[in-house]
Amino acid sequence: MLSISPRIAHTLMLPAMLALAACSQAQTPTGKDAAAAAAATASSSAAAKKGDLPAVLKGIEKHGFEVVSEFDAPGGLRGFAGMVGGQQPAAAYVTADGKHVLVGSLFDAEGNEVAAETLEKLVAAPMSAKMWSKLETSAWVRDGKADAPRVVYTFSDANCPYCHKFWEAARPWVDAGKVQLRHIMVGVIREDSPAKAAAIMAARDPSAALLENEHQFDRGGIKPLPSISREIAAKLDANQVLMVEMGFQGTPGILFQDAQGQVQRRAGLPQGNDLQAVLGPR
Repeated sequence: MLSISPRIAHTLMLPAMLALAACSQAQTPTGKDAAAAAAATASSSAAAKKGDLPAVLKGIEKHGFEVVSEFDAPGGLRGFAGMVGGQQPAAAYVTADGKHVLVGSLFDAEGNEVAAETLEKLVAAPMSAKMWSKLETSAWVRDGKADAPRVVYTFSDANCPYCHKFWEAARPWVDAGKVQLRHIMVGVIREDSPAKAAAIMAARDPSAALLENEHQFDRGGIKPLPSISREIAAKLDANQVLMVEMGFQGTPGILFQDAQGQVQRRAGLPQGNDLQAVLGPR
């Protein structure tokens, strides 16, 4: 994978436990203290029913946690479905006193993750649908049959050798009509990368121009345009912004839908059996 920054391409991982809470000891209240505690609990419950967010959640916003919706949680906790970094679904649990919050996985006695289905319904599915919609409306170039049952998006640079290797590796699926690759062209590797991307995107037949670049890749690829129109430049800029938004810092950045319809990512050239995970059965 060729990168546009010195850092290795970003790989999404499950959020670490953002243990922003500290353990504290509490004594069982008696007499007036018990009455006061009960009143405080009732007041807290009333506030919770109003749907207002606990102030403690503000503390995890700086860690990239964004609340999507509240859900029922066990043990007196308040559960909040959200996402970290705009991409990774996660659950936050606020303690009964409203002063502490944990982000991560909560399991029941059988070892089942309490919020798994909730995160799927409230966060993962809508997020995947939104991502796929953005990909569909981007400036992409088709490679393969228009009616292919499987669509795979890839952020591609005309000078990227790993993009070219992915194009070669995908030929059995594409030529058989099983997969349509949609190349979202960017120009990030070399000085003439934007002009080569423009030559493909501005061609009378962009799909044919893409194939020309791939077939002649070892001989320098497609001839770059001497100038790039404002329209094409705007599309290239939008594609690069989208690439970063989708979590990639270089090419190829590959996205596809799994069997459950959720968007999956691969940064760089898929290796071994992972190629079949991306492209499906041969």
